[in-house]
Amino acid sequence: MKVRYIIALSAALSVSATAYAADDGEAVFKKSGCNVCHAVNKKSVGPSLVDIAAKYAGDSTAAAKLEQKVRSGGSGSFGKVPMPTTAAKVSDESIKTVVAWALTQK
Repeated sequence: MKVRYIIALSAALSVSATAYAADDGEAVFKKSGCNVCHAVNKKSVGPSLVDIAAKYAGDSTAAAKLEQKVRSGGSGSFGKVPMPTTAAKVSDESIKTVVAWALTQK
């Protein structure tokens, strides 16, 4: 009987953690100013998060690539407009959170 409770509790915590991470990703996305150039489902100055997630779907190294690109900037992946470097005040952990959340967009 105790095993059932442990399994149920573990499942509930997993769902809650996933929901929190999604909310946290969106909040950090906005707080860090990413939404100035990117939107979730439409092209703005930069590509939409949906387009980014689709381009990197199935790429096991996508998160690391995107974290580096967000931190250092870059160009050529989605057109001529370069992505500027991210401000030093945005932590690496915040970048990881945003990238993980962005890669889940559909």
